[in-house]
Amino acid sequence: MARFALTLVRHGETRYNKDKILQGQGIDEPLSATGFRQADAAGMFLSNMKFTHVFSSDLLRAKQTAAAITGKNKFCKDIVIKYDARLRERKYGVAEGKPLSDLKAMAKAARQQCPSFTPSGGETLDEVRARAKDFFEFLCQLSLEESQKKVVLDTAGNGLETLEEKSVFPWTNHYNGPEFNSDNDKAAKMLDVNILVVSHGAYMRNWIHYFVSELECNLPTTLTKSQLSSVSPNTGVSHFIIKLGNGNIKPEISCVCLNQDAHLVDVDSGNV
Repeated sequence: MARFALTLVRHGETRYNKDKILQGQGIDEPLSATGFRQADAAGMFLSNMKFTHVFSSDLLRAKQTAAAITGKNKFCKDIVIKYDARLRERKYGVAEGKPLSDLKAMAKAARQQCPSFTPSGGETLDEVRARAKDFFEFLCQLSLEESQKKVVLDTAGNGLETLEEKSVFPWTNHYNGPEFNSDNDKAAKMLDVNILVVSHGAYMRNWIHYFVSELECNLPTTLTKSQLSSVSPNTGVSHFIIKLGNGNIKPEISCVCLNQDAHLVDVDSGNV
């Protein structure tokens, strides 16, 4: 059995975010001055996390955010950020570069709800979710391989340093789920891999919906339906613990926090 932590962070603000203009994949806008401050704040908040792997969308706003976060981290000096097109924002086709109000008008004209409406040339929600599922399965395979390597090394007498979950995430001690209430099995609290992923708002919302609807993710009891369906604020942080069994057993996923932005209290974000 392998056990890994996954931290999802949305990129920092761009001027298009502030002006409520859709970027999707076709608008590769850099972070604004506020966006860089947000990314630095997220980096400080996560500075004590011992990430073993860092992945980012290959779009500029995500790459800049990932670089800022790892630059503040005490343990990421030698980690190479891996960029993956599967982490890109949802493609909005003809709506990219246009105000969000235009997309809503298109959806209304088509007699559809805006979140599920697909403009011409855009991706459907199912297509976005398929990308997220494919990438998550890649992370699961990576974690299983890392876990197997540790078993081999430990058997050979070359023990590796293990990560204790309670020591690596700022909010873990405030989580009331079953994962962290029992101290009778310390091994169950050890992580094989600790992964940071920097991506985009609509993409992350679809990924989390996949966790909840298909993998029955265990959620914090205080989380409301509106919070669950909301898009993360810029540099909002979500944290999950995943247990992987053998064979085709469904992963067990527990959400520690969702779209948290406490690190932005002192940042003049102007988020939308």
